[in-house]
Amino acid sequence: MWKLGFCVASMAIVVSSMDLLERPRNQRPTDPPTTTQKPETTTEDTSNRILSLPDEEKCMKRPITFTYNDHGYFYSGDVEAHAEDKVDWLEARNICREYCMDLVSIETPSENDLLEELIKGDDLAYVWTSGRLCNFKGCDRDDLQPVNVNGWFWSGSGVKMAPTNSTPPGWSYQPWSDTGHKTQFNSGVKVAQPDNAEFEINGSVEACMGILNDIYQDGVKWHDIACYHTKPYVCEDSDQLLDFVRASLKAKGSDMVIPPPPEELEVDP
Repeated sequence: MWKLGFCVASMAIVVSSMDLLERPRNQRPTDPPTTTQKPETTTEDTSNRILSLPDEEKCMKRPITFTYNDHGYFYSGDVEAHAEDKVDWLEARNICREYCMDLVSIETPSENDLLEELIKGDDLAYVWTSGRLCNFKGCDRDDLQPVNVNGWFWSGSGVKMAPTNSTPPGWSYQPWSDTGHKTQFNSGVKVAQPDNAEFEINGSVEACMGILNDIYQDGVKWHDIACYHTKPYVCEDSDQLLDFVRASLKAKGSDMVIPPPPEELEVDP
């Protein structure tokens, strides 16, 4: 695997501190979500919207509700100040980043199983991940073609995803769904994800990745989604941001300590 190098800085937005809540139950909508009309501004147009820098105080007090492989995580519904959050993909990233975290990058089947446990346990309809399509400047490289197959990566870690048309190495199953919106218009023949379905409806590129819970009678699966849609999200510790803040504090001679995550904190079923 290789990493895509992207670094964009901005001033962090200060919000109030927060406490943990019990995870809200039964959050799935009674009706399946429908494709909405494209708004005037989407995350495809990111003018005046750049990535937030981490906030030292928030990093020190970052909420962690479960852990895996020495990383802390939180689901937005676990945190009082974010319990009602349904935000677009870029806003979700920025909320996570202020805590020295980022949207979750699902690089192993065990991590995917952990997210599935969370989603099924709380009957969540969907969550954002850091999955992103490389459809911007610099993505015309030969090794990324075709981008719908070879151009997906985890923006939280910078790790390139395996080709979307095959089972990832080391996985016993394909995490991308084998169906979606286009299937109903394809004479009953399934159209697998990612399918960029919304582009044909309203011109919105499905350039961000979320996990949907049986929306298309397909179980808990990965789907490409237009980035302007609003959803809850899962944050994961960012080694890069944690190292950056710790180094910054050391350089300033600060006695503030950014703690590691607690050990073996499991998902609350």
